Amino acid sequence: MKNRFSGLIIWLIVAVLLLCSNTSLRREKSKAVADELLKFRQFSYIDKEGTGLEVFHFLMPVDWQFEGGINWILDNPTMPATVPFRIYNTKGKDEFEAFANHCYFWTTSLQLLTMFPPGTKYFGSKVKLPVNAQTALRKIILPEEREHYQNFKIISESDLPELAQALGAGKQAQGFGSSKATGAKIRFSYVKNGTEMEEEIYAVVEKITFPVQSMNGTFFNTIWFVDYIFSFKGEKGKLETQTKIFQTITSSFRLNPKWYAKYSNLIEYMAQQQIRQIHSVGEFSSMLSRVSDQMRTEQLQQFENRGNVYDKVSEKFSDNTLGIERYYDPYEERQVELPGGYNHAWCNNSGEYIVTDNPNYNPNVGSNLNWKELERK
Repeated sequence: MKNRFSGLIIWLIVAVLLLCSNTSLRREKSKAVADELLKFRQFSYIDKEGTGLEVFHFLMPVDWQFEGGINWILDNPTMPATVPFRIYNTKGKDEFEAFANHCYFWTTSLQLLTMFPPGTKYFGSKVKLPVNAQTALRKIILPEEREHYQNFKIISESDLPELAQALGAGKQAQGFGSSKATGAKIRFSYVKNGTEMEEEIYAVVEKITFPVQSMNGTFFNTIWFVDYIFSFKGEKGKLETQTKIFQTITSSFRLNPKWYAKYSNLIEYMAQQQIRQIHSVGEFSSMLSRVSDQMRTEQLQQFENRGNVYDKVSEKFSDNTLGIERYYDPYEERQVELPGGYNHAWCNNSGEYIVTDNPNYNPNVGSNLNWKELERK
């Protein structure tokens, strides 16, 4: 269950990979992007209401905006936080959106179902019969998020087992009970504020089932999630033209291990204390201050393993399929990944980056910042 945030990096890389899986897409280079320089800035999201720590950071275009962030769900020890957000173009309709995870509970115990019928909550999770990812998108997510838009129409839908596999989903049981995972995507169109839009949404459903012994025999409880829900959207016919932008956002995404440690330990703390609901922010802050911000050995190993998988996915797919170029940032003294296909890249000490094909372009001209041209790795 803790992998939900540690897998976020893989999820973002795979997201852009799947968007680019169409052969014609990989060959297309949008003139709107190719003919202009691209300028990025570092964005850092801070968990102000909870830990006070940075949760993640990434690069995004200077004229794009971030909106959203952490929602603490303090009556659900299984999933005490979700991180819905969107990153959108302030000068267009292009947008990447991550949706809140959904957590559900089901049981084969008729007695328990009598006490907690479908639609009610059991320890913070809604009681609902499990479904696969494609059904979850069509029956749960789209009705909540998109079907109210004018002229809503599903264009195509398909299962994506490779998405669940790349995320390592369906392996949470670890010898106790069983776990399964399915992935899916749906492409659809609609009209929003007079503009014809096209969007592709993805999700994974993870199910963890475990046996429970009772006086009446053995029954099975299932905790299941609709998670890793994300979408790309743009004007109809232009959805793929911002692939290089999405590529840079996702390949530069990094989760803070200190925040992840705090979150992981909070789950255990809440379970141990059987916390059902916390009424005051003061009590919540006090609780967070008591949980450790250090990873145990197995947690650290798990986090590093996910990071290693991310590196492999990023290098294998981003470099070749998406066209990533790797540069050395002299200010940060580290490697940075920027869109490929450009002859020149620049950075400054404020965490901003520019890529361009213009050999005569020098961002230092007319600027009070110190720009340095980057060297390819």
